[in-house]
Amino acid sequence: MISVSKSKLKAKMLEYFRRVEESGEEIIVTSHNKPVLKITRLDHTHTVHEAFSDIRGSINLDDSIMSPETDEWGEV
Repeated sequence: MISVSKSKLKAKMLEYFRRVEESGEEIIVTSHNKPVLKITRLDHTHTVHEAFSDIRGSINLDDSIMSPETDEWGEV
């Protein structure tokens, strides 16, 4: 398991994600030298629905979030 600061992760995020995908190695993300996140590969035997089943129904999406909001911009 490796440890990386948020700033280093941000700079090379795709590289770290690929590393986790390929090797399965977990990454601990730190903020001010304290662990705050763990990045790990999902078990490929799960479907998307199975992976998120524990939060299904607990998230409400307002349809307006997908509507463009350009009125405040004026003419572009």
